[in-house]
Amino acid sequence: MPTLNEEKGVGKTIDSINREFFRKNNWELEIIVVDGGSKDKTCEIARTRGAKVVVEKRRGYGRAYKTGIPHATGDVIVTGDADATYPFDKVHEYIEILLKEHLDFITTNRFAKLKHGSMSIKHRFGNMILAFALRILFCINIKDSQSGMWIFKRDALKKIQPLEDFDDGMPFSEEIKIEMFTSPDIKAREIPSTLYTREGEVKLQSFRDGWKNLKFLFKKRVTL
Repeated sequence: MPTLNEEKGVGKTIDSINREFFRKNNWELEIIVVDGGSKDKTCEIARTRGAKVVVEKRRGYGRAYKTGIPHATGDVIVTGDADATYPFDKVHEYIEILLKEHLDFITTNRFAKLKHGSMSIKHRFGNMILAFALRILFCINIKDSQSGMWIFKRDALKKIQPLEDFDDGMPFSEEIKIEMFTSPDIKAREIPSTLYTREGEVKLQSFRDGWKNLKFLFKKRVTL
């Protein structure tokens, strides 16, 4: 989980994980928070919930994942924001889908069950444009190109470009989907999910980040 001043959401996010299911099925649970230099109690709250906190002062959504993923030791990695928007209460179900269907990578479609107030009309429209562009440019049939919750086998990372080659910013989210879905050695799928109302301050700058993501798609298409 990448964090930056998420004291209102990080505890709720971690607490929503069904630890009892993990225990009953003998699944080891490792929680890693990659913090970008929070000035509030984010790190303290995360640690009290049993999370390992990795501090990454270099800013960037992608940079947080590029730093954090190598710290994960499990066979399956699950990602998501720490603002209580993603359904961490269902990660055990998503992991079961990954294993039972012998998948390598799952991305989630937040639009399947959007909760009231979880996404502005402007943000939703921008996401639709980006998802359409990704489908056209890369022939990848997914409905939510910007979802930040992925469930994947650690070994899948060996079949795509090196992690450090990924973008440091918001385009990381669409880039990992492009890499996973276009690899002939990876079995990937998008599953319906949900998006809850955010806890804490919204940091996403819709127009700036959306424009950057759109430009990245065309650049990636040329270099792929």
